[in-house]
Amino acid sequence: MSTPELAAFIAEHVAAALELAGVTAIALTALFAATHATYRLFRKERWRDIFKRHRLDFSRGILLGLDFLVGADIVHTVAVDLSSPSIAALALVVLIRAFLVFSLEVEITGNLPWRRPGPGENVRPG
Repeated sequence: MSTPELAAFIAEHVAAALELAGVTAIALTALFAATHATYRLFRKERWRDIFKRHRLDFSRGILLGLDFLVGADIVHTVAVDLSSPSIAALALVVLIRAFLVFSLEVEITGNLPWRRPGPGENVRPG
């Protein structure tokens, strides 16, 4: 096996491991968020509070999983399939991820990323 073939082989496996880590992060976070929401439900907390906390917990897991999945796409594109269509697909995935991160950040914090509250200002619990 030549060096480029070995590098491609290793990159494919690294990308697969990153994909597995991303899917696992999302799945475990979903399980954790559902378990936590169920626990709070049995403690007779308000539905609105349970729902908000569940969405925040799950949103963080989605962000973590997306980081791993984008990393896998980058490794795969750069090391395995460096072609114009794969680079275009990667660019689209990165744009979608950036939009999702922006949306989830606003939902989690309640503020636009460039408008962080100063000391003493109200911040949503996260």
